[in-house]
Amino acid sequence: MQRLIQDIKTGNLGQIYLLYGEEAYLRRQYRDRLKDAIIGDDTMNYHYYEGKNISVGEVIDQAETLPFFAEKRLILLENSGFFKSGGEVLADYLKEPAPTAYFVFVDTEVDKRSRLYKTVQSKGCAVEFAAQDETTLKRWILGMVKKENKKISEQALEFFLEKTGTDMENIRREIEKLFCYCLGKEAITAADIDAVCTRRLGNHIFDMVGAIADKKQKKALELYYELLAQKEPPMRIMFLIARQFNLLLQVKELRAKGYPNKTIGEKVGLAGFVAGKYVAQSSRFRTEEIREALETCVEMEEAVKTGKMNETMGVEILIVRYSSQEEWK
Repeated sequence: MQRLIQDIKTGNLGQIYLLYGEEAYLRRQYRDRLKDAIIGDDTMNYHYYEGKNISVGEVIDQAETLPFFAEKRLILLENSGFFKSGGEVLADYLKEPAPTAYFVFVDTEVDKRSRLYKTVQSKGCAVEFAAQDETTLKRWILGMVKKENKKISEQALEFFLEKTGTDMENIRREIEKLFCYCLGKEAITAADIDAVCTRRLGNHIFDMVGAIADKKQKKALELYYELLAQKEPPMRIMFLIARQFNLLLQVKELRAKGYPNKTIGEKVGLAGFVAGKYVAQSSRFRTEEIREALETCVEMEEAVKTGKMNETMGVEILIVRYSSQEEWK
């Protein structure tokens, strides 16, 4: 990362860059900064390719073509999949590319064993943009809040992150909404956040499973119907319920081994402030109950796919069964 920032700052740019990782917001930010640094607003010598069906031959032909009244030609390839398969020919070319050709690759996932990745790493600069941790996100949000001459308490900040999740693009959208809503206010409160910020689908599922654990059948069903009203597909809801139970099982087993919340969060991919809530929710289930719920999710999915059950009814039956006041059978 430091090399990338320094290259952009000094203008001493390499010919090959790879930006990858799950944090899409940062990938796009540095993609655009690299484009501006390499070629500016020159559209004649800029070529953008996206998707899995990119012709490697065409890309190489563009790279071999001299730039039009300029010193550089930029080729940007996004979500090509070449870092998983099909990038061998490009890897060979990049060992000695045309001196006027500059490449920027942008991908979510890469195989570090691939020839293309190894070539880019040795000949250029590969930068991973992983999901940011809680501390980094809080510092970033506080920076935006300060820039707007506003204040936010630690409690309100954590509530905001619970609402938005850790995706930086979503955080940026929600914080802009919040600034507009609090235009005439000095401090942003939890009430402001609750009034304006969109609740993540994951939060909705978390609350639904919590209602199931507490045997609050009416609340669990109301949350389900709210999702249906928002046009969420029943099978996606089923998948997310299964994912929630799977996370709870992992959390419960790690907790049983004595791991603290922070370590549990790191191991299962949850932010530290969220991991504690999962630990608390998992304690309301027995391990065998979670396993049984996971098995039932699989059975319900199979029943829907084979036409034995309506998908909307399938999720409803699942919720009713496990939110019943009776002991699970």
